[in-house]
Amino acid sequence: MKPEVLKPVFDVQEIRAQFPILKELVHGKPLVYFDNAATSQKPRRVIKAESAYYATINSNVHRGVHTLSTKATEAQEAARETIRRHINARHAHEVIFTSGTTGSLNLAAFSLGQLLLKQGDEVLISGMEHHANIVPWQMVCERHGAQLKVIPITDSGEWDLAQVPFSDKTRVLAVSHVSNTLGTINPVKELIAEAKKRGIITVLDGAQAIAHLDVDVQDLGCDLYAFSGHKAYGPTGTGVLYGREELLERMPPWQGGGEMIDTVTFEKTTYAKLPFKFEAGTPHIAGIIGLGEAIRWMEDYDKPAMAKHEHELLEHASNQLLDIDGLRIIGSAKEKVGVISFVIEGVHHYDLGTLLDQQGIAVRTGHHCTQPLMERFGVTGTTRASFACFNTMEEVDAMVAATKKAVKMLR
Repeated sequence: MKPEVLKPVFDVQEIRAQFPILKELVHGKPLVYFDNAATSQKPRRVIKAESAYYATINSNVHRGVHTLSTKATEAQEAARETIRRHINARHAHEVIFTSGTTGSLNLAAFSLGQLLLKQGDEVLISGMEHHANIVPWQMVCERHGAQLKVIPITDSGEWDLAQVPFSDKTRVLAVSHVSNTLGTINPVKELIAEAKKRGIITVLDGAQAIAHLDVDVQDLGCDLYAFSGHKAYGPTGTGVLYGREELLERMPPWQGGGEMIDTVTFEKTTYAKLPFKFEAGTPHIAGIIGLGEAIRWMEDYDKPAMAKHEHELLEHASNQLLDIDGLRIIGSAKEKVGVISFVIEGVHHYDLGTLLDQQGIAVRTGHHCTQPLMERFGVTGTTRASFACFNTMEEVDAMVAATKKAVKMLR
């Protein structure tokens, strides 16, 4: 029996010290970074891991017998194994490296369209999806004569499970694990179980879940799971598509080129085994190594303690912001990660975001790549604050004070 590994006690100041960017000033003010749902900041370990690749072992992977190529390959494949363990995939070859969640979802849509869809079939998404989980499915439906169906959203920003439009024509269910705009944690396991009874392939957009929840793909029961590195303390330009082995073996590749082939002749090409069938060309090797380090960094800490801290930030921010006259929070789901979207009567979100920036506070404004969701709530956009483990109560207070100051200026 292995001895229990004790994780460090959660100490937000100790964690903050690992993020160099948090020492930066914006307009002469200390940076308050509340845009983590767009991209998270990177701890020093991740930055060093990516830099060290270029400084010491820069070489292409899987294509050489020389020492640097071997070391680069070992480092990249170690990252794949780290990710396999982290999401509890059965095999490392079920972990496909991509450019991000968008790349993963496009791969899934194109390949499943080729494999499954025909005239009259249906793909089911939800009304809270990011454009990256809408547009690729629209494109593939147009290509194959299929139809896109949508799970409606309640006033609280949750799926209306009584109105899920399953039918005998539904071939794919593609939904978000967590909403990037509302922060809603969706009951994906329940919906996946129902889909499996009907023989429907299930795809999860995990971009907003991977940094905040314990993701176990076997427990969830999904066929495919997509996420980005840059939203989980890792480098930009990196992503993962997990796929169940049996399904990935059946799915055709969506890009052709080097690395994804077994043999090539002018008459016919045969494809490499998993995972390389889906990894055409030279990957973002340094970024993948950095992503592996980001996952290991998260694993070094007590994730439930991190989640508790982020939830306390969310509760504190919600309570304080609601004291502002005319402020309305969009999305009041019972289960949320640390994301809060709000509108203020008589104040445009872009104007508010600009004035908050002048006070050193980074938030996101606009439709957050969820225009159909904005239409559902009758708004053109929101101001969104999204929290990470390194944020503090004092930063929340600073944002609330800055928002009150900006509202006085704008009304």
